[in-house]
Amino acid sequence: MFVFYGDTISLFQVLSLVLYLVLAPFAGGLIAGIDRKVTARMQGRVGPPIVQPFYDVAKLWKKEPVTVRTGAQDFYVLCCLIFMIIAGSFFFFGFNLLMVIFTLTTASIFLVIAGYSSNSPYAQIGAERELLQMMSYEPMVLLTAVGFFMVNSSFNSATILTSPYLSIQYMPGLFIGLVFVLTIKLRKSPFDLSMSHHAHQELVKGLTTEFSGRTLAQLEISHWYENIMLLGFVFLFFTNGSWLMVIVGIVVVIVVYFVEILIDNVCARMKWQFTLKSAWIITLIFGGGNLFVLYYLRGYLWMASQYQ
Repeated sequence: MFVFYGDTISLFQVLSLVLYLVLAPFAGGLIAGIDRKVTARMQGRVGPPIVQPFYDVAKLWKKEPVTVRTGAQDFYVLCCLIFMIIAGSFFFFGFNLLMVIFTLTTASIFLVIAGYSSNSPYAQIGAERELLQMMSYEPMVLLTAVGFFMVNSSFNSATILTSPYLSIQYMPGLFIGLVFVLTIKLRKSPFDLSMSHHAHQELVKGLTTEFSGRTLAQLEISHWYENIMLLGFVFLFFTNGSWLMVIVGIVVVIVVYFVEILIDNVCARMKWQFTLKSAWIITLIFGGGNLFVLYYLRGYLWMASQYQ
Protein backbone atom coordinates (compact mmCIF):
# COMPACT_ATOMS: atom_id res chain seq x y z
CA MET A 1 0.00 0.00 0.00
CA PHE A 2 1.16 3.53 -0.80
CA VAL A 3 -0.12 6.98 0.10
CA PHE A 4 -0.37 9.58 -2.66
CA TYR A 5 -1.73 13.03 -1.76
CA GLY A 6 -3.75 11.51 1.08
CA ASP A 7 -5.18 8.68 -1.05
CA THR A 8 -4.20 5.06 -0.51
CA ILE A 9 -2.82 3.35 -3.60
CA SER A 10 -2.71 -0.44 -3.80
CA LEU A 11 -0.22 -2.64 -5.62
CA PHE A 12 -3.14 -3.84 -7.74
CA GLN A 13 -3.63 -0.32 -9.09
CA VAL A 14 0.04 0.02 -9.94
CA LEU A 15 0.04 -3.41 -11.60
CA SER A 16 -3.11 -2.54 -13.57
CA LEU A 17 -1.45 0.64 -14.84
CA VAL A 18 1.72 -1.16 -15.91
CA LEU A 19 -0.24 -3.93 -17.64
CA TYR A 20 -2.35 -1.37 -19.48
CA LEU A 21 0.66 0.58 -20.73
CA VAL A 22 2.45 -2.58 -21.88
CA LEU A 23 -0.32 -4.93 -22.99
CA ALA A 24 -3.09 -2.60 -24.24
CA PRO A 25 -1.55 -2.05 -27.71
CA PHE A 26 -1.09 -5.81 -28.14
CA ALA A 27 -4.62 -6.58 -26.93
CA GLY A 28 -6.03 -3.74 -29.04
CA GLY A 29 -4.20 -4.98 -32.12
CA LEU A 30 -5.47 -8.53 -31.58
CA ILE A 31 -9.03 -7.23 -31.16
CA ALA A 32 -8.66 -5.29 -34.43
CA GLY A 33 -7.40 -8.45 -36.13
CA ILE A 34 -10.27 -10.55 -34.76
CA ASP A 35 -12.66 -7.78 -35.87
CA ARG A 36 -11.36 -8.06 -39.44
CA LYS A 37 -11.51 -11.85 -39.37
CA VAL A 38 -15.08 -12.00 -38.05
CA THR A 39 -16.16 -9.29 -40.50
CA ALA A 40 -14.66 -11.26 -43.39
CA ARG A 41 -16.44 -14.45 -42.33
CA MET A 42 -19.75 -12.57 -42.09
CA GLN A 43 -19.18 -11.41 -45.67
CA GLY A 44 -18.24 -14.87 -46.93
CA ARG A 45 -14.51 -14.16 -47.17
CA VAL A 46 -11.49 -15.79 -45.54
CA GLY A 47 -10.03 -12.52 -44.35
CA PRO A 48 -6.51 -11.54 -43.30
CA PRO A 49 -4.61 -13.23 -40.46
CA ILE A 50 -5.45 -12.02 -36.97
CA VAL A 51 -2.01 -10.42 -36.60
CA GLN A 52 -2.43 -8.38 -39.79
CA PRO A 53 -2.92 -5.06 -37.88
CA PHE A 54 0.58 -5.45 -36.42
CA TYR A 55 2.01 -6.01 -39.90
CA ASP A 56 0.20 -2.91 -41.14
CA VAL A 57 1.48 -0.69 -38.32
CA ALA A 58 5.03 -2.02 -38.71
CA LYS A 59 4.92 -1.28 -42.43
CA LEU A 60 3.55 2.22 -41.85
CA TRP A 61 6.23 2.91 -39.25
CA LYS A 62 8.97 2.22 -41.81
CA LYS A 63 7.45 4.45 -44.49
CA GLU A 64 8.56 7.99 -45.07
CA PRO A 65 5.83 10.42 -43.93
CA VAL A 66 4.29 12.33 -46.82
CA THR A 67 1.89 14.99 -45.53
CA VAL A 68 0.94 18.52 -46.54
CA ARG A 69 2.00 20.04 -43.22
CA THR A 70 4.25 17.41 -41.70
CA GLY A 71 5.30 19.28 -38.55
CA ALA A 72 1.83 20.38 -37.46
CA GLN A 73 -0.02 17.17 -38.29
CA ASP A 74 2.62 14.93 -36.74
CA PHE A 75 2.61 17.00 -33.55
CA TYR A 76 -1.19 16.96 -33.17
CA VAL A 77 -1.46 13.22 -33.81
CA LEU A 78 1.34 12.56 -31.33
CA CYS A 79 -0.53 14.66 -28.74
CA CYS A 80 -3.66 12.61 -29.51
CA LEU A 81 -1.74 9.40 -28.81
CA ILE A 82 -0.19 10.77 -25.60
CA PHE A 83 -3.50 12.00 -24.16
CA MET A 84 -5.19 8.74 -25.15
CA ILE A 85 -2.58 6.81 -23.20
CA ILE A 86 -2.96 9.20 -20.25
CA ALA A 87 -6.76 8.79 -20.28
CA GLY A 88 -6.46 5.00 -20.20
CA SER A 89 -3.81 5.21 -17.49
CA PHE A 90 -6.14 7.30 -15.32
CA PHE A 91 -8.91 4.75 -15.85
CA PHE A 92 -6.91 1.62 -15.04
CA PHE A 93 -5.08 3.30 -12.17
CA GLY A 94 -8.44 3.98 -10.54
CA PHE A 95 -8.68 7.75 -10.97
CA ASN A 96 -11.75 9.93 -11.35
CA LEU A 97 -13.94 8.96 -14.33
CA LEU A 98 -14.61 12.61 -15.10
CA MET A 99 -10.88 13.19 -15.45
CA VAL A 100 -10.71 10.17 -17.74
CA ILE A 101 -13.51 11.52 -19.94
CA PHE A 102 -12.06 15.03 -20.12
CA THR A 103 -8.62 13.67 -21.05
CA LEU A 104 -10.20 11.44 -23.69
CA THR A 105 -12.00 14.48 -25.12
CA THR A 106 -8.71 16.38 -25.24
CA ALA A 107 -7.19 13.56 -27.30
CA SER A 108 -10.13 13.73 -29.72
CA ILE A 109 -9.77 17.50 -30.02
CA PHE A 110 -6.12 17.13 -31.03
CA LEU A 111 -7.23 14.67 -33.70
CA VAL A 112 -9.76 17.17 -35.02
CA ILE A 113 -7.12 19.91 -35.11
CA ALA A 114 -4.83 17.57 -37.05
CA GLY A 115 -7.55 17.14 -39.65
CA TYR A 116 -8.19 20.87 -39.88
CA SER A 117 -4.46 21.61 -40.25
CA SER A 118 -4.52 19.95 -43.65
CA ASN A 119 -5.63 21.71 -46.82
CA SER A 120 -7.55 18.64 -47.97
CA PRO A 121 -11.32 19.18 -48.21
CA TYR A 122 -11.85 15.50 -47.37
CA ALA A 123 -9.87 15.81 -44.14
CA GLN A 124 -11.60 19.05 -43.15
CA ILE A 125 -15.07 17.60 -43.73
CA GLY A 126 -13.97 14.56 -41.75
CA ALA A 127 -12.86 16.86 -38.92
CA GLU A 128 -16.26 18.57 -38.92
CA ARG A 129 -17.98 15.20 -38.75
CA GLU A 130 -15.68 14.16 -35.91
CA LEU A 131 -16.87 17.19 -33.94
CA LEU A 132 -20.48 16.19 -34.63
CA GLN A 133 -19.76 12.69 -33.38
CA MET A 134 -18.23 14.13 -30.22
CA MET A 135 -21.40 16.17 -29.69
CA SER A 136 -23.39 12.96 -30.11
CA TYR A 137 -21.63 10.64 -27.67
CA GLU A 138 -20.21 12.97 -25.01
CA PRO A 139 -23.51 13.59 -23.13
CA MET A 140 -24.15 9.85 -22.76
CA VAL A 141 -20.62 9.15 -21.55
CA LEU A 142 -20.87 11.94 -18.96
CA LEU A 143 -24.24 10.68 -17.73
CA THR A 144 -22.73 7.22 -17.34
CA ALA A 145 -20.04 8.63 -15.05
CA VAL A 146 -22.73 10.43 -13.03
CA GLY A 147 -24.66 7.17 -12.75
CA PHE A 148 -21.61 5.36 -11.38
CA PHE A 149 -21.25 8.13 -8.80
CA MET A 150 -24.89 7.90 -7.72
CA VAL A 151 -24.61 4.14 -7.22
CA ASN A 152 -21.14 3.94 -5.67
CA SER A 153 -20.78 7.45 -4.14
CA SER A 154 -17.49 7.84 -6.00
CA PHE A 155 -16.20 8.71 -9.45
CA ASN A 156 -13.02 6.65 -8.94
CA SER A 157 -12.89 3.53 -11.09
CA ALA A 158 -10.92 1.71 -8.36
CA THR A 159 -13.79 2.26 -5.91
CA ILE A 160 -16.39 1.17 -8.46
CA LEU A 161 -14.37 -1.96 -9.25
CA THR A 162 -14.51 -3.15 -5.63
CA SER A 163 -17.96 -1.80 -4.77
CA PRO A 164 -20.43 -4.24 -3.22
CA TYR A 165 -23.08 -2.93 -5.59
CA LEU A 166 -23.53 -4.45 -9.03
CA SER A 167 -23.92 -1.33 -11.15
CA ILE A 168 -25.87 -3.02 -13.95
CA GLN A 169 -28.72 -3.66 -11.50
CA TYR A 170 -29.21 0.06 -11.02
CA MET A 171 -27.99 1.33 -14.40
CA PRO A 172 -29.56 -0.82 -17.17
CA GLY A 173 -30.67 2.25 -19.10
CA LEU A 174 -27.24 3.83 -18.89
CA PHE A 175 -25.70 0.55 -20.04
CA ILE A 176 -27.96 0.45 -23.11
CA GLY A 177 -27.16 4.09 -23.86
CA LEU A 178 -23.41 3.53 -23.50
CA VAL A 179 -23.46 0.51 -25.81
CA PHE A 180 -25.38 2.61 -28.35
CA VAL A 181 -22.81 5.43 -28.40
CA LEU A 182 -20.02 2.85 -28.29
CA THR A 183 -20.88 2.24 -31.94
CA ILE A 184 -19.86 5.83 -32.62
CA LYS A 185 -16.68 5.62 -30.55
CA LEU A 186 -15.61 2.35 -32.20
CA ARG A 187 -16.29 3.93 -35.61
CA LYS A 188 -18.75 1.28 -36.72
CA SER A 189 -21.58 1.61 -39.22
CA PRO A 190 -24.04 3.27 -39.26
CA PHE A 191 -22.02 5.97 -37.46
CA ASP A 192 -18.60 5.82 -39.14
CA LEU A 193 -18.96 9.36 -40.46
CA SER A 194 -15.56 11.00 -40.02
CA MET A 195 -13.38 8.07 -41.03
CA SER A 196 -13.68 4.35 -41.53
CA HIS A 197 -11.54 1.25 -41.32
CA HIS A 198 -13.33 -0.09 -44.39
CA ALA A 199 -13.28 0.89 -48.05
CA HIS A 200 -16.80 2.31 -48.26
CA GLN A 201 -16.17 5.93 -47.26
CA GLU A 202 -17.31 8.55 -49.74
CA LEU A 203 -14.65 10.81 -48.16
CA VAL A 204 -11.81 8.45 -49.18
CA LYS A 205 -10.25 8.09 -45.69
CA GLY A 206 -12.04 11.08 -44.24
CA LEU A 207 -10.20 12.69 -41.36
CA THR A 208 -7.06 10.64 -42.04
CA THR A 209 -6.87 11.31 -45.79
CA GLU A 210 -3.62 13.30 -45.47
CA PHE A 211 -2.02 11.06 -42.82
CA SER A 212 0.69 8.56 -43.76
CA GLY A 213 3.69 6.73 -42.42
CA ARG A 214 4.41 6.97 -38.71
CA THR A 215 1.65 9.52 -38.22
CA LEU A 216 -0.99 7.04 -39.38
CA ALA A 217 0.67 4.27 -37.35
CA GLN A 218 0.51 6.40 -34.18
CA LEU A 219 -3.16 7.09 -34.81
CA GLU A 220 -3.84 3.37 -35.18
CA ILE A 221 -2.03 2.62 -31.92
CA SER A 222 -4.08 5.33 -30.18
CA HIS A 223 -7.24 3.55 -31.36
CA TRP A 224 -5.99 0.33 -29.81
CA TYR A 225 -5.43 2.03 -26.47
CA GLU A 226 -8.82 3.73 -26.72
CA ASN A 227 -10.73 0.53 -27.52
CA ILE A 228 -9.33 -1.27 -24.47
CA MET A 229 -10.35 1.64 -22.25
CA LEU A 230 -13.86 1.81 -23.74
CA LEU A 231 -14.37 -1.90 -23.16
CA GLY A 232 -13.19 -1.26 -19.60
CA PHE A 233 -16.17 1.07 -19.14
CA VAL A 234 -18.47 -1.79 -20.17
CA PHE A 235 -16.70 -4.10 -17.72
CA LEU A 236 -17.33 -1.70 -14.81
CA PHE A 237 -21.06 -2.36 -15.03
CA PHE A 238 -20.57 -6.00 -14.00
CA THR A 239 -18.04 -5.82 -11.17
CA ASN A 240 -18.78 -6.05 -7.46
CA GLY A 241 -15.49 -7.36 -6.08
CA SER A 242 -16.15 -11.06 -6.78
CA TRP A 243 -14.21 -13.24 -9.22
CA LEU A 244 -17.45 -14.67 -10.61
CA MET A 245 -18.56 -11.24 -11.77
CA VAL A 246 -15.10 -10.65 -13.25
CA ILE A 247 -15.71 -13.63 -15.51
CA VAL A 248 -19.23 -12.43 -16.27
CA GLY A 249 -17.88 -8.98 -17.09
CA ILE A 250 -15.33 -10.39 -19.54
CA VAL A 251 -18.01 -12.47 -21.24
CA VAL A 252 -20.29 -9.42 -21.54
CA VAL A 253 -17.44 -7.38 -23.05
CA ILE A 254 -16.90 -10.09 -25.69
CA VAL A 255 -20.61 -10.26 -26.48
CA VAL A 256 -20.92 -6.47 -26.71
CA TYR A 257 -17.99 -6.23 -29.13
CA PHE A 258 -19.42 -9.02 -31.26
CA VAL A 259 -22.73 -7.17 -31.41
CA GLU A 260 -20.86 -4.04 -32.54
CA ILE A 261 -19.21 -6.03 -35.34
CA LEU A 262 -22.60 -7.44 -36.33
CA ILE A 263 -24.17 -3.97 -36.43
CA ASP A 264 -21.22 -2.74 -38.50
CA ASN A 265 -21.89 -5.41 -41.13
CA VAL A 266 -25.68 -5.21 -41.37
CA CYS A 267 -26.19 -1.43 -41.27
CA ALA A 268 -25.54 1.17 -43.94
CA ARG A 269 -23.96 4.47 -42.93
CA MET A 270 -26.47 7.13 -41.89
CA LYS A 271 -26.33 10.91 -42.26
CA TRP A 272 -24.89 13.05 -39.49
CA GLN A 273 -28.37 14.39 -38.63
CA PHE A 274 -29.53 10.87 -37.75
CA THR A 275 -26.41 10.26 -35.66
CA LEU A 276 -26.93 13.42 -33.62
CA LYS A 277 -30.68 13.00 -33.14
CA SER A 278 -30.62 9.29 -32.33
CA ALA A 279 -27.74 9.65 -29.84
CA TRP A 280 -29.43 12.51 -28.00
CA ILE A 281 -32.81 10.74 -27.96
CA ILE A 282 -31.21 7.59 -26.52
CA THR A 283 -29.30 9.73 -24.01
CA LEU A 284 -32.45 11.52 -22.90
CA ILE A 285 -34.67 8.43 -22.66
CA PHE A 286 -32.30 5.77 -21.34
CA GLY A 287 -29.63 7.91 -19.68
CA GLY A 288 -31.82 10.66 -18.27
CA GLY A 289 -34.59 8.22 -17.35
CA ASN A 290 -32.17 5.95 -15.52
CA LEU A 291 -30.70 8.87 -13.55
CA PHE A 292 -34.21 9.99 -12.62
CA VAL A 293 -34.91 6.55 -11.14
CA LEU A 294 -31.50 6.49 -9.40
CA TYR A 295 -32.32 9.79 -7.73
CA TYR A 296 -35.10 8.06 -5.80
CA LEU A 297 -33.02 4.93 -5.19
CA ARG A 298 -30.16 6.82 -3.53
CA GLY A 299 -31.99 6.88 -0.22
CA TYR A 300 -32.37 3.10 -0.35
CA LEU A 301 -28.69 2.61 -1.23
CA TRP A 302 -27.61 4.86 1.65
CA MET A 303 -29.78 2.96 4.13
CA ALA A 304 -28.42 -0.38 2.84
CA SER A 305 -24.84 0.84 3.31
CA GLN A 306 -25.52 1.66 6.98
CA TYR A 307 -26.35 -1.98 7.73
CA GLN A 308 -23.20 -3.40 6.08
